[in-house]
Amino acid sequence: MDNHSVSRLPKGLIPIAAISVLVLVILFALGILGGDKKTEAGTTEIKGLALPNHAKTLKVSNQMEANLLSWQGTVRSRLAVKISPKLNARIIELPVHPGDRLKKGAVIARLDDRELAAAYNAANASYHAAQAQATLAKTEETRIIELYNKQAVTKQNYDAVLAQAQSAQALANQAADNARQSKVLLGENILYAPFDGVVGERLQEPGDMGLPNQPIITFLNPDDLRLEVAVSDGCSAQLKLGMAVNVQLDVIGQLLTGSVDEISPEIDAQTHSQQLKIRLPKVAGLQQGQFANLQLACQELQQALFIPKSSIVHYGQLQAVNIVDGQRLHVRHIRTGKELGELVQVLSGLHDGDTIMIESGLNP
Repeated sequence: MDNHSVSRLPKGLIPIAAISVLVLVILFALGILGGDKKTEAGTTEIKGLALPNHAKTLKVSNQMEANLLSWQGTVRSRLAVKISPKLNARIIELPVHPGDRLKKGAVIARLDDRELAAAYNAANASYHAAQAQATLAKTEETRIIELYNKQAVTKQNYDAVLAQAQSAQALANQAADNARQSKVLLGENILYAPFDGVVGERLQEPGDMGLPNQPIITFLNPDDLRLEVAVSDGCSAQLKLGMAVNVQLDVIGQLLTGSVDEISPEIDAQTHSQQLKIRLPKVAGLQQGQFANLQLACQELQQALFIPKSSIVHYGQLQAVNIVDGQRLHVRHIRTGKELGELVQVLSGLHDGDTIMIESGLNP
């Protein structure tokens, strides 16, 4: 067809003809047209690539493996408290900040104590006045006893003086109690660290009104952490106090060994779960509030295929392995599951008896 023939085609047919030619080229390239031989889905031969002479291979086989179940929980400190004042008073000083490590007895906050100081001073003054009256009454009591023994005073006067001395001493004792109570209350306006620990949150600021049961800070011991987790009652029945268990902490990428510290005596009727507390070892990076997974083998053993992580080839988001067929290599896509150290479970794509290349043996 010459140029004059093409020019005589209707303009609307030219794009259609071009698209048709392009589709035919693609079909021939894919082998859909022009041949009967097709490549099976999931397996691609690496043409021209033979198995390297020094390559290491592995014949995969099913292994009996515990069917682990994972239960997510939260890492919390055994000692975690919210510190609040006992009395209404304005916060004057708050020298601590989140992350500060404090020793037991360190000052956490100071509250306005002017009213309490005035009350203590008044109570103390009342005590001293009452004590002076009691001392004077005691002296009079001693004098009246001597006169009564000499029969110099009547029995009525004697009894009246003794009663007055006892009353004065009772008032002095009550004033002393009031003074001591005022002193204790005055001391409550300084808040101290109850144990060695770390400041978690700072919930109020200087100038805020401190109220009973309204926390100023949270305080915890970061060196004594536990995993609090709810486990199905069918799985928790096998657990005993002190029993070693595995805890996967994804934040720091470690599998920790903990021990069962507490088992709740009650089972939640709605969720059919039981609350557990797992003591965790002291590990760098482990903090309160992190999520972790308790791993328990609650079911019967099952067969599973495991291969080294290093044998997996990544194509973007896809995973594959090199299948050895004679002296040739084929790429087969796989789907993986849980990891156990340097091994990973293969959920699909491999079969018992397949041979894979785990190392090429070639120098990088």
